[in-house]
Amino acid sequence: MGWKKKFSGLETTLIVLFILVTIVSVVLIVLLATGEPGVDCNRTTQFIPECPSIHESERVDCYPDGGASKDKCVDRGCCWLPISETNVPWCFFSKNHGYEAVHVQRPSQKGFEVQLRRLPAPSLFGKDIEQAHFSAEIQTQNRFRFTITDPNKARFEVPHEHIKPFTGPAASSPNYEVELIHKPFGFKLRRATTKKVLFDTTMGPIQFADQYLQLTARLPSHNIYGLGEHVHQNFQHSTDWRTWPMFTRDAFPNGGSHNLYGHQTFFLCLEDNSGMSLGVFLLNSNAMEVTLQPTPAITYRTIGGILDFYIFLGNSPEAVVKEYLELIGRPAMPSYWSLGFQLCRWDYGSIEELKATVERNRQIGLPYDIQYTDVDYMEDKKIFTYDLKNFHGLPEFADDLHNHGQKYIILLDPAVATSARISGPYHTYNLGNEMGVWVYEADGTTPLIGEVWPGETVFPDYTNPACNTWWVDECEKLFRELKYDGLWIDMNEVANFKKGSANGCAANDLNYPPFTPSILDDLMYSKTLCMDAKQTWGAHYDVHSLYGYAMTLSTEEALKRVFPDKRGNILSRSTFAGSGKFTGHWLGDNAANWNDIKWAIPGLLEFSLFGIPYIGADICGFFDDTTEELCTRWMQVGAFYTFSRNHNAQGYKPQDPAYFGADSLLVKTAKHYLNIRYTLLPYLYTLFHHAHVKGDTVTRPMMHEFYSDPATWKVDRQFLWGPGLLITPVLDPGTSIVSAYIPDAVWYEYETEVRITPRKQQIDMYLPADKLGLHLRGGHIFPIQQPANTTVYSRKNPMGLIIALDDNGNAGGELFWDDGEARDSAEKGVYIHYQFSVAPGLLKMEVLKNGYADPHKLKFEEIKILGVSEAPSSMTVTHNSNVTAVPFENFQYDTNKKVLHVTGLQLELGQSYLVQWINEVYPEIERFDCYPEDNSNQAACEARGCIWKTANTPGVPWCFYPRDYGYITNPVTNTSEGLSFQIKRNTAHPKRYTDQSPAIETLQVDVKYLDNYTLQFKIYDPNNKRYEVPVPFNIPQDPAIDPSKRLYEVIVENSPFGIKVKRTSTGTIIWDSHLPGFTFTDMFIQISNRLPSKYVYGFGETEHPTFKHDLNWHTWGMFAKDQPPGYKMNSYGVHPFYMCLEDDANAHGVLLHNSNAMDVTFQPTPALTYRTVGGILDFYLVLGPTPELVVQEYTALIGRPVLPAYWSLGFQLCRYGYENDTEIKELYEGMKKAGIPYDVQYADIDYMVRQMDFTLGDNFAGLPALVNQMKSEGMRFIVLLDPAISGNETSYPAFDRGVEDDVFIKWADGSDIVWGKVWPDYPNITVDESLDWDTQVELYRAYTAFPDFFRNQTATWWHREIKEFHTNPNDTEKSLKIDGLWIDMNEPSSFVHGSVIGCRDQRLNNPPYMPPLESKHLGLSHKTICMESQQFLPDNTAVRHYDVHNLYGWSHTKPSYDALLEVTGERGVVVTRSSYPSSGKWAGHWLGDNTSAWDQMYKSIIGMMEFSLFGFSYTGADICGFFRETTYQMCLRWMQLGAFYPYSRNHNGKGSKRQDPLAFDEKFQNVSRDVLNIRYTLLPYLYTLMYEAHSQGSTVVRPVFHEFVNDKITWDIHKQFLWGPALLISPVLDEDSYVVHAYVPNARWYNYHTGEAIGVRGQWLDIPTPLEQINLHIRGGYIIPWQEPSNTTAYSRNNLMGLTVAIDDNGFAQGSLFWDDGTSIDAYEKGDYYFATFSANKNTLVTNIWHNNGTNTADTLGLGYLKVWGAGNIPVVKVTVMYDGVFELIESFNFNHNLTTQELVISLKDKAYFMNKPIQVTWKTTF
Repeated sequence: MGWKKKFSGLETTLIVLFILVTIVSVVLIVLLATGEPGVDCNRTTQFIPECPSIHESERVDCYPDGGASKDKCVDRGCCWLPISETNVPWCFFSKNHGYEAVHVQRPSQKGFEVQLRRLPAPSLFGKDIEQAHFSAEIQTQNRFRFTITDPNKARFEVPHEHIKPFTGPAASSPNYEVELIHKPFGFKLRRATTKKVLFDTTMGPIQFADQYLQLTARLPSHNIYGLGEHVHQNFQHSTDWRTWPMFTRDAFPNGGSHNLYGHQTFFLCLEDNSGMSLGVFLLNSNAMEVTLQPTPAITYRTIGGILDFYIFLGNSPEAVVKEYLELIGRPAMPSYWSLGFQLCRWDYGSIEELKATVERNRQIGLPYDIQYTDVDYMEDKKIFTYDLKNFHGLPEFADDLHNHGQKYIILLDPAVATSARISGPYHTYNLGNEMGVWVYEADGTTPLIGEVWPGETVFPDYTNPACNTWWVDECEKLFRELKYDGLWIDMNEVANFKKGSANGCAANDLNYPPFTPSILDDLMYSKTLCMDAKQTWGAHYDVHSLYGYAMTLSTEEALKRVFPDKRGNILSRSTFAGSGKFTGHWLGDNAANWNDIKWAIPGLLEFSLFGIPYIGADICGFFDDTTEELCTRWMQVGAFYTFSRNHNAQGYKPQDPAYFGADSLLVKTAKHYLNIRYTLLPYLYTLFHHAHVKGDTVTRPMMHEFYSDPATWKVDRQFLWGPGLLITPVLDPGTSIVSAYIPDAVWYEYETEVRITPRKQQIDMYLPADKLGLHLRGGHIFPIQQPANTTVYSRKNPMGLIIALDDNGNAGGELFWDDGEARDSAEKGVYIHYQFSVAPGLLKMEVLKNGYADPHKLKFEEIKILGVSEAPSSMTVTHNSNVTAVPFENFQYDTNKKVLHVTGLQLELGQSYLVQWINEVYPEIERFDCYPEDNSNQAACEARGCIWKTANTPGVPWCFYPRDYGYITNPVTNTSEGLSFQIKRNTAHPKRYTDQSPAIETLQVDVKYLDNYTLQFKIYDPNNKRYEVPVPFNIPQDPAIDPSKRLYEVIVENSPFGIKVKRTSTGTIIWDSHLPGFTFTDMFIQISNRLPSKYVYGFGETEHPTFKHDLNWHTWGMFAKDQPPGYKMNSYGVHPFYMCLEDDANAHGVLLHNSNAMDVTFQPTPALTYRTVGGILDFYLVLGPTPELVVQEYTALIGRPVLPAYWSLGFQLCRYGYENDTEIKELYEGMKKAGIPYDVQYADIDYMVRQMDFTLGDNFAGLPALVNQMKSEGMRFIVLLDPAISGNETSYPAFDRGVEDDVFIKWADGSDIVWGKVWPDYPNITVDESLDWDTQVELYRAYTAFPDFFRNQTATWWHREIKEFHTNPNDTEKSLKIDGLWIDMNEPSSFVHGSVIGCRDQRLNNPPYMPPLESKHLGLSHKTICMESQQFLPDNTAVRHYDVHNLYGWSHTKPSYDALLEVTGERGVVVTRSSYPSSGKWAGHWLGDNTSAWDQMYKSIIGMMEFSLFGFSYTGADICGFFRETTYQMCLRWMQLGAFYPYSRNHNGKGSKRQDPLAFDEKFQNVSRDVLNIRYTLLPYLYTLMYEAHSQGSTVVRPVFHEFVNDKITWDIHKQFLWGPALLISPVLDEDSYVVHAYVPNARWYNYHTGEAIGVRGQWLDIPTPLEQINLHIRGGYIIPWQEPSNTTAYSRNNLMGLTVAIDDNGFAQGSLFWDDGTSIDAYEKGDYYFATFSANKNTLVTNIWHNNGTNTADTLGLGYLKVWGAGNIPVVKVTVMYDGVFELIESFNFNHNLTTQELVISLKDKAYFMNKPIQVTWKTTF
C-alpha cells in the first residue's frame, strides 16, 4: 500500500502542522459547544481487560490487521498471551468488549428488538457506533434473520432483486429458540427439538464501527461448506485458523486463499450424522474476510454496511439449500441446448480458424451444441462490434451453426473503449456519454477512466436505470447484426488494468480504510476502480462486489428484449447471492494441470450450495498447454459438468477434441462419454427443473444424500448428478486405480449394467485410460433419449427409461419435458411431467401434467431394468384400460447381469401407462394371505378368487391374492391441501363374505397434508356413515400447501389402487399400499403396506420377545383384554402405531386410527397387513426424520405425555393381599427404619368392603388416619379403583346414584343394564377360595354394572364419588386423603363372558373374521361385556361396544384425572391399565400382571420402550413380578432395574410371599437402599426429562438407537436403555450372571460409580457386575443435574443440588434443569416454573436461566456440588465462581482433582449459590 504521490520535506511539514491545528480547533469547538472537556468516546481511561481463561481454540483475534505486539494489544484493551502456535492469535478479546442490552422489546410483529449500548472499551479502528439496534425476525419455521444497525444514521444496505422486506407476522412454533445474553450482548440460537446450540455469538464481542463490523459465532460442528469465491482445495473447510477474504476480483484461481470473482457469504454446516444442518448467510456486499477456527467457530469482519444475517435450519443439507434459495431466488431454468457440449478459445485469430475448428469436430461426430467466440471476434476488443476483417462473414457463420442445429454465444465485457472505431465514431461509447451511464469519480460528474482490453475505457454503472436502457438497446442492435443465442459476460468484478483509475485514487478512508481485509494485494482498488467512485446504488466501496450482479440483471433484461419468448443463456464470471436466478458461472481462468482438475469439483459443489447449478470449469484448462492424458481425463469428467465447455487461452496449442486426431483415445472416450451425457439429458434437464421450482441441487455432494455416513462428509473427488448418478473421475496422472467411496446403497455400473458388491466402503476402482467411474443408484429411474450430435436432433429421437432397482425391487423417478427453450414454461404450465414408479413386477408411468404437445411425436421405445431377479414369463402394457401383450421377442433377460431389456415399445410421450412383467411363480415373500382364518383349503381359497399353491416355508400363505385384487382408482382431484378421489372394487374378483359382511363397492379417499411432517389419509364409505373413532387429535390449523417444504410426496396408484408416500429428501417409498388384497366390507377391512426396511417397532399392547419386530410371518392381535402378558396374547391396551427405521437411518411413524378388534401380520417382503373388523381406515404418517422426532411429531398429534407430580417419581410399594392397615403401617415404619427411599404406598382392592369401590373394609378402618400420618411425614398414598360397580347391595350410594344418573351401559333397546361380574362379592357370604375359579365367580361374585365413561353425566358421577371418598361429607374421619389413582380392570374386564345371561347378537360377538386373539374361539365377548352393548358419546350419539371396546380405558382415564386434580387441588398421578393413543396425556401405565420370571425383566424394557413410542413417559413393570413367588437373586436384580423405571413400584399378588425390601435380609435392604439412593439423586434429571416429554414430546425411557441411529448395531438392542440422551442403563437380566455383555455406543462414556471414562466406544463390552451393582454410564457431552437423596422427595427437594459435567471429546458438555413446586396443576402451561440450561466449555461452566416465574422454589435451590468428569490429568489449582455478577475464589480445600480418574469434585455447599441466579464456575491448571 502506498501513496500515489511523494511529497517534499517542506510539504510534509506543512501537512503535519495543518493537521495539528485542525485537531486543536476541533477540541476547542467541542469545549465551547458543550462546556465539557473533550472526551474520546472510544477510549476509557484505566480500562482493565477481563481476560478469559479459555482454550486457545476459543480465542477471537483482536489484531486481525497483523503486526500485533504486546503494547499494541494492550492499547486495544485486549489480552496478550503468546504461545508456540503462530497461527493462533496471541492478542485476543477480553470479556468486557462489545455491547450490552439496555432494552429488550419482545415480542414484536416480526420477532423482537434490542437496543444496544457499547461497553466502554478501547476502539480497534475508530468511529465506533455507541448505540446500536439489534432486530430479530422469526421469518419462517426454519429461517431466522437478525440485523445490527445504527439507529441514528442510515447505512448502506444491499438492494437485492429477490429479497423483500419481511412484514410479519412472526412464524409460530419455529424450529429454533433464541436465548439472549445481555452483557456482553450476544445470543444463542438452538434447535428447538434437540436444544443443540447452532449459532452462538457469545464467544466473542460484537464490533460495530463505521468501517469495521465483526461478529463471531460458535458452530455445532467442523462440517462447514461454502463461502466464496476462492479455490478451496477441499469441499469441507479446514477450521485450522483459515481466513478467506471476499471481494470480487479478477485473479487467477491458482490454489491460493485469495479472493476471486464472486462474493458468496453463505455456508452450510452439517451438525452430525442425523443430517440436521444449518445455513448462514450474511447479506453484505462490502469487502470482508471470514476466519474459521478450531472451536469450531467463524468470525466475520466486514468494513461497511450493516450486519444482516439469515440463519436457516433443515433436517438435511439439501433442505437447508432449499431454504436459502427460497430467500435469494431459485436457479434459472436453462435452455435444453445449453446442456450440450460447448467449445471456445481465446483468439481463434480468424474466422477461417474458427470454421476449421467447428468443421473438424463435426467431422469426428462429436456431440457438440455450442460454439463461442472470445474477445478476439470484436473490432479492437470493443464490445458491440465484430472484426470486419479477421471475422468477415461472422453473421453467416452464426447462420451456419444454426443450420447445423448448433448455437452461438459471444462474449461481452463491461468496459467501453473511449476511442473511435476504425470506420468512424464508436456509437456505443458516444450514446453512453449522452445518457450518462458511466461510473463516476468521487465528484459524481467525471467518468472514471481505466484501462481494459480495448485500451482506455469507461465503465457502465449497471445500477443506473439509464445504463440498463442503454445496455438493453445495444444488445438488441448487435443481435440485428449477429444472431447470437446467449451472452457470456466477463471481467465484471469489475476488472481494471489500472489501479483505481487513470488519475489515481484519493487518500481517504474509502480507498484506504482503517482495516483492509486480507484481500489480494492488500489494496482495495488493486485491479479495479477507486472505492470512492460513485454509482447510483452508492459508493463503489459499498457496491463493488455487486457489479457483476447488477450487470447480470441488465443482461437478463437485454435477453428478454432480444428473445421475448425464449430463455436465452447468460454466463457470468462475477456473481453474488441470487445471481443463479439468472445466470450460470464457470470457475474462471484455470490452468492445464492436475491440481486444477481436482480443485474444480469442490468449486462445482460449492456453487451448487450458492444456487448456481449451471456450473463448470474450463475443460482441459485455460492457461498453459494441456497434455493428451490430462485432456482425456478432463473430457471424461467434463462430460458431467452441468456447464460443459472446453476452453483455452491465447498463445497455447488448440485443445478441442478433434485436434488430437479422429482415432485418438481422447476423441473416442470424449465421444463415448458425451454420448452418455446426451443420453441422460432428460434426467439432467429434470434435475434442473427441480432446482428451478424447489431449489434442489443438481451437481450434488455425496454427503447430501448419505449424511448419516461420516465417510461421505469429506468426499470431494466424486460427485452426484441429483440423487442417482455417481461420477468417479480419474484426477491424477499415470494411474488407472482410483480410491473411491461407495455409499450405502445399491449401485450398478452404468456401462456394464452389473450390480456391484461394495457398499459403504472405500474401494480401489479400476479405470483405465478410456474409462470414467459411472454408477446408477438403485431405487432410481432415469429418463433417457437416444443421443445425436446436437440437442436439436437428439430431441427428435426415441426416448426410454433406465430403471435401477433397489434391494426391495422398487424404484422411482420423474421426467420434466417442454420445448426446451420457452420462457417460463413451468410457470405457465406448458410442459409434460411424468412420475415413474416401480414396485416388483410393475412400472407405472403416470402423467401428472400434460400441458405440452411435442411436435416430434416422441415415444418411449426402450426400457432397461437393472437388478431383476428372475426372467419374466410375460409382459403387458396397459393404457386407458387396454391391455396389450409385449411380444416375447421384444424382451430379453440377461441371467448373468440380472437385466431385463425391453425394446420395440411405442409408448407415446404425454400418456400414462402401466408396464407389467409377470413371473408365474409368485415369490413366497410376495404372497399376501387371502385366507387368514383357520381351516384354509383350496376350494375355499379359489372361491374367493385367490390362488392356491403350497409352500415349504413355515408361515407362508398357501392361499394368496392375485396381483390385481383390490380396487381401481377414479380420477384424482389435486388441491394445495391434499387429494380427493373415489375408488371402485375390481368386480373381476368375487366378493369375500357376501351377506355376512357386504362389500362396499365405492369408497372415498381423502389425503390431507396436515403439515410438512404429517400426512393423513382416510378411506371410507361416502354413501353410508360408518363409525369413526371419537378420540380427538391436535390437527394443525394450517395445512402444508407448499410442496417444496413437505418432507413427503403422495403418489396414487391406479390398478390395483394404492397410495405411495415418498420421502422427498431420499426418494424412499415409506408407505406403499399398491399391493394386492385391499378389501373393504362391512365387518372386514384389510390393507397391506410394503415397508422400506425390516426395522419396525411398536404395535401393542402385546408382550414382544424383541423390540424390533420379527418379520418372518408373525401375526399380532390387538383387542383390549384382561390378559396378563404372554407371547402373542393381546393384553390391556391397543396402540396401532409403529415406527420404521429406513435403511438410510431416517425414521417415520404410522398410526391407524381405528378402535375395532384388529391384527397385523408381518412378512419378510418386507410388508405388513392390517385387518380390522369395523370402522374406517384413518391413517396418519409422521415423517421424522429421526426416531426422536417421530415420537415428538406423533405426540404433537395425539397429545403430549402428562407431567407427573415430582413425588410420583419416588419408589412405591404395593401388594394385593394386605390383611389390614396394621400390615401397611408396619411396612411403612420398617421402611423408615431401614432408611430406604420410598414415597408412595398403595392399597389394592383388599382395603374395600368386599372389593367395592368407594368403601373401607373393617380391617382398614384406621387407614385414613394412617394416610394422614404418612402424608405429614412426606409420604403419598394411592388407591385402586375398578370401574365395575356392584349391583347387589341394598344401600350402595355409588350404584344407587349411578342408576339415578343413568351412567351404566345397557342393552341397545335400553331395557336393562348389561350385567357382568368382576371383583365385588355378594353380601353376607363367605368365600371358599379352595374352589375353582369359575365356581367362585358363579357362587360369590355380585352382579356388576359398567359405567359408560363417554357420557358427561358419568364423568360428573365419577367425580362426585371420588370427591366424597376423599372428603367424606358424613364422617370426616373416614376421609381418605388420596394423592393418586390407580385405575384397573378397565378393558373392561368381566369374569363372565358377555353378560350374566350371555349375548344377543352372535354376529357381533363372533364376526365373520375373528382376529387371532387369546381364546378367539370364545369370541370377542370373552372376559368382557357383549359387543352389542350400547354406549353414548358426549354428543349423545349411540355406539356399539363392538366399535368402542378398545376405548373403554381411554374414556375412563380423563374423568379420573380431572376428578383427582379437582379433588386434591394438586397434580397427582393416574396410572391406568388399559390405554389407547392419547391416554398418555392424562396417565401413566404399568405393564400389567406380569410373572416373577427372569425373562420378564428384559421384556419390561421392551414394553417401556414401546410405550415411549406410544406417548407414555411414566411407565414401569411390577418390580419382582406380580404372579408367582420371586427369588432372592431375581428380586434383587429387579430392584436394581426397577430403580430406573420411571414408574418404580414393587407389587405382587395375593398368596405369594412378600417381596418388598424388608422381606429379605440386610444385604438385600442395603443394595435396595443404595440403588434407590442413586435414583433419588438423579430425580432432577428424570423430572427434567419428564418436562421435556410433556413440553416437546421427547422420550424418557429411550431406545439406544434414538441417540445413535446411524449405528445399525443399536437397531437391535433391547436389553439396555437410556434415560433421555445421557444415562445408559445396562442391567443384569439373567440368573447367576455377574457379567453383562453390553454395547457401548460411539461416544465418550463415564462409569457413573467411579466418574472415570471407560475408554471404549462403538463395541461390545463384557462388564463385571457383582450382585450389588447395576451398570450405569453417563455420556460425554452432557451435564446431569442431581440432588442429595433423602427418604422421600418431600425432603430431598430441600437438599443441595449438584451438577455432573461429563466432558466430551471436544471439551464440551450441556444440560438443563426444569424445576417447579412439583405438584401445582398446569405449572408449565401457566409459566409457573424455572428452567435453566448449563453449558461447559473446556474449563468453564455457565448456567443460563431461560424462565423463572412463579413459586418454583429455585430461589431456595442451592448449588452445592460440581463434579467434572474428564477434567484432565494436569492438576487443577484454582477454582473461581461468578455468582450474580460477583467473582469469588474457592478455597483449595473445597475441591479435589483425582488425576487417575480425571474427576474434579468441587464443593460449594458452604456458599449461598442459588439456582435462580446466573452462575459461572471456572477451574484452571495455572494460577
